[in-house]
Amino acid sequence: MSKCSGGSFPPTVDSGSAKIAMQDQRIVKALERIRYKLFVMSGKGGVGKSSISVNIAAALAAMGFKVGLMDVDIHGPSVPRLLGITGQLEIGKNSEIYPKRYSDNLHVVSMESLLLDPDQAVLWRGPMKTSAIRQFISDVQWGELDFLVVDSPPGTGDEPMTVLKLIPEALAVVVTTPQEVSLADVRKAINFLQYAQANILGVVENMSGLACPHCGKSIDLFKKGGGKDLAEHYGLEFLGAIPLDPATVVAGDLGTPVVLLEAESPAKEALLALGDRVARAAQTSLEAASTVHR
Repeated sequence: MSKCSGGSFPPTVDSGSAKIAMQDQRIVKALERIRYKLFVMSGKGGVGKSSISVNIAAALAAMGFKVGLMDVDIHGPSVPRLLGITGQLEIGKNSEIYPKRYSDNLHVVSMESLLLDPDQAVLWRGPMKTSAIRQFISDVQWGELDFLVVDSPPGTGDEPMTVLKLIPEALAVVVTTPQEVSLADVRKAINFLQYAQANILGVVENMSGLACPHCGKSIDLFKKGGGKDLAEHYGLEFLGAIPLDPATVVAGDLGTPVVLLEAESPAKEALLALGDRVARAAQTSLEAASTVHR
């Protein structure tokens, strides 16, 4: 994949059906080495979806699983900053891409790690974004993974559609906040997933009450329970509620996932429990069982 300066130098878009077919074969081979694929999405921005993706990935890695984290938010990647990862991805002499190592069990690929200047806007349209995501799967040397966590931008645009087309066995984790303005957009996202015949693993309610750092009690700042009600309405599994917590701000500034902070906190406890539920739900998913290759 070509390096990009300011979004003006997009990745090479393969021309010719033969090259596309060869890339398709590499995609299939890469996915065969990944046991479970998690697709984290939301219908609305600002719900903390990337934070959920990062902490799920970190929690799974801490449990001993081999995890890849793929950030396909082309225009607003935040995964590297949440993990304190800087610098560009290493490109091999045969155009193979090596993911950034966060730990022995967690490796990361993000659009930001391809930019010469991470503060520059990426001015790409649909075909360029599709090409980048294809290369994230086909050319990245993921190796054998237990989980690939895909962090998608909000909405139902090019990136989510491309991921579901390339990884039809992906298990979707839908993130919402409790208030109706978020739930309304998430209902559209669930409709999109149903239309795409995607596998929905479950729903996460983020920002579910504020964990007061002084008294420890919960303050219903954005209400609570909307995500659980949504899951029950659609017959989906409710994977957990994650409270607003000052520890999340500390973690973001440190570039360390909340689940890896030394200090205990309500958010850490809830996110570790979420990682455990996601692992168990994926391992017992009939959809995943029918597509596991090894």
